[in-house]
Amino acid sequence: MKAKVIDNLCIGCGACAALVPEEFDINDNGVAYAINKEVKEENKELAKDAKENCPTGAINITED
Repeated sequence: MKAKVIDNLCIGCGACAALVPEEFDINDNGVAYAINKEVKEENKELAKDAKENCPTGAINITED
């Protein structure tokens, strides 16, 4: 599973980073980014929750 944050949709609310800090963080521009190329197995459900809770739909998750 891969997670990606679409920069131009992210408002930097930080919900994803608060929910799964091992997978998401906020950069110097104030928007979120995915830390890892692949979501760690133990964080997959939380990453899906982050996607569902993103207020702007900025998180894209793909199953690979």
